Amino acid sequence: MELGLDRRVALVVGASRGLGRAIAEALGREGARVALAARSERSLAVVARGIATATTALAVDTGEEEAVAALPGRVEEALGPVEVLVLNTGGPPPGAALDADPGQWLAAYRSLVLAPLLLARACVPGMRERGWGRIVNVASTSVREPIGGLTLSNANRAAAVGLLGTLAREVAADGITVNTVATGRFATERLAELSGSLEAAEEAARSDVPAARLGRPEEYGDLVAFLCSERAAYITGTVIPIDGGLTRSS
Repeated sequence: MELGLDRRVALVVGASRGLGRAIAEALGREGARVALAARSERSLAVVARGIATATTALAVDTGEEEAVAALPGRVEEALGPVEVLVLNTGGPPPGAALDADPGQWLAAYRSLVLAPLLLARACVPGMRERGWGRIVNVASTSVREPIGGLTLSNANRAAAVGLLGTLAREVAADGITVNTVATGRFATERLAELSGSLEAAEEAARSDVPAARLGRPEEYGDLVAFLCSERAAYITGTVIPIDGGLTRSS
């Protein structure tokens, strides 16, 4: 299937590992020119070597407002204006509902709500002028069903969905789509850290997940690449689960 992404400029935040890396690689396979952003430029360089199309690696901390706001401009200097924006701004530390202190709440808000806002604010005007744009937010099934012990993620990801759902309605007539992916359990370093090991996560998935396995990062990348494509032009304002049937609520 031709996705119409050849030579489109995509910015993928959190591209150094896990799902962000898989998304960047999937977009690269479809011919997009990919800007890779994360804290470690060295880690990004490893990812860039595996992508055949034009890439650029840009170090950024999503907790630093000025750096985040300037990121799309850096992409434009290197590859051209951002046409595809993938918001994968990381996961805050686990904790019970009342455990986190105000500083941790503010850090999670900056990463999961304010950073997506600043990036969208920088990219949407150009997308509107060109009459085409794609924004995909990497979230969690917690936006449908809160996950125990992940309070900061549960609360702030839900806030981001509210922001982006509102934006989706405002820009739909401009040829811009805005969607969120509600992520289930995937075989990533992040899940291994939360579960103790990837083997423990696999074992739990066999009994907890209807598909009886963890998702593969490349499966995730393929879904996001489709949502970024010409073929997905009529899909917007949605929260799309990819979780092997784990989420029970509609």
